Amino acid sequence: MIREYLKLARSFNSFLTGLSPVMGAIAMEQYNIFILFLLFLIGFLGHTYGFVVNDIIDSKIDKLNKEISDRPLISGTISIRKAWTFAIVSMIIAFILAIYLCNEKGSYIPLIVLFFSAFIITIYDLTSKKFPLMDILSSTAVFLLIIFGATTVSGSLNKVSTLAWIVGILGWLEVFFMQFVTGGLKDLKSDFKVKAKTAALKLGVRVKDNNLFIMTYRYKFVTYLIQILNIIFVYLPFFIIFTQRTTLHYIQFILFLILGFLMLFISHRFLNFKYFERAKMRKLFGIHFSINFSIVPIMLMVLNPWTLIIIIFPPIGFVFSNLILHGTFLQPKTM
Repeated sequence: MIREYLKLARSFNSFLTGLSPVMGAIAMEQYNIFILFLLFLIGFLGHTYGFVVNDIIDSKIDKLNKEISDRPLISGTISIRKAWTFAIVSMIIAFILAIYLCNEKGSYIPLIVLFFSAFIITIYDLTSKKFPLMDILSSTAVFLLIIFGATTVSGSLNKVSTLAWIVGILGWLEVFFMQFVTGGLKDLKSDFKVKAKTAALKLGVRVKDNNLFIMTYRYKFVTYLIQILNIIFVYLPFFIIFTQRTTLHYIQFILFLILGFLMLFISHRFLNFKYFERAKMRKLFGIHFSINFSIVPIMLMVLNPWTLIIIIFPPIGFVFSNLILHGTFLQPKTM
């Protein structure tokens, strides 16, 4: 049964959300392992809440998609009632941990930021299939998780560093890309059947007879634009923060060039599919996710080289979660 709850929590990408407040705290030069671990738990539990509620709300639509029949609410291994309990308990524990951190800091500003993150992700879960571009809400919820992590160090919003705000923006762009592109394309067939008002469908993307993929120039333009904005904000600290350069900064510069090229190349691949191949798309999305995530730890390694170790956790979590829960390396069956 634990295995089914881990599936319901979408554990394959939980490390991304779990590490969001951790990144915010590290950008404020917080290196206390215990505090960073608590922040990770809060992010992980917030991730669980968001995805479980999303699955509950979308359960009727998801039943139309045979490729995600392994999801617990579709297979029937977990009831809707138990799923609600799981989601609510996860959020309660997250807030208890946040209250502890606020007491230690002597400021409750982080708790307010966390509340708005939870509120926004709830609104997203309720409206994601009803209105286009609701991906903005899920991205904002993760952005606030990052700022929550930063405020547990600063104690207030006006003391959050420029670097932490940039990390927050990069997190926003990363999640928006995952929702707008990954979410928009992988669920395209089922969303079209129920006439969901997603951004991909509004921009004219379709899957027609014999799985022929109809990709519009408008959708491609927005996808590439997100990637370019991501790359711009990656390099921004080089010009406004890290003005005194070391060898490490130049290594970063080269690594970002390589990673930026890889992200654009992978985006080009799945934006030019001629046929709707969900399994192949999931594999590419998994690779893109791992590359995209590595950007912020590489950026933060100039503050503390040990930060680079964080890079290994999401890919390892992604692979091991898939192996244990689904028997695949890069293609989670609940994605």
